[in-house]
Amino acid sequence: MLDLAGADVLVVGGGAVAARKVAGLVQAGARVTVIAPTVRDDIAAERVERRPFAVGDVAGRTLVFTCTDDPAVNAAVAAACRAANVWVNSADDPANCTFALPAVARAGRIVVAVGSGGASPALAQHVRDRVAGEILDERIAAAAEALAAERDAIHAAGGSTEGVDWAARLAALLRDDV
Repeated sequence: MLDLAGADVLVVGGGAVAARKVAGLVQAGARVTVIAPTVRDDIAAERVERRPFAVGDVAGRTLVFTCTDDPAVNAAVAAACRAANVWVNSADDPANCTFALPAVARAGRIVVAVGSGGASPALAQHVRDRVAGEILDERIAAAAEALAAERDAIHAAGGSTEGVDWAARLAALLRDDV
């Protein structure tokens, strides 16, 4: 789980997959640049450059995503990233990735990420959906807020949270008989 607030992220590609990646990156607070000869009008990146990818485009980036249907472009982006020591993810192309994205479910502050190491994104999404449907709910989100407030209060009073029996506190917050 990365804090991408203010991160300089490049997305190479301008289609539907790129649009989904850009939306998530923007939601995470990243500064996103999209480079592709053709870019959908609904892509909400900070910068859009309608042109082919160039090797120098990866310099100084925090992360790079390739979202093209052209294996040669994906390989060129991955090679440029590896040479520049920049992390790269190539959609549906594990050989051209230095990191994989998990399937994510959220309930307030609680984030559950499920990965398959690129073997089966569909299976990771299935497990994520089961966890989201069976475990993550408003009680979990409320418990996270309550526990965060308790931890903050302990820290503000100069105390340590190391000795607190969080399991008992959590059990009390999530009792089914309430």
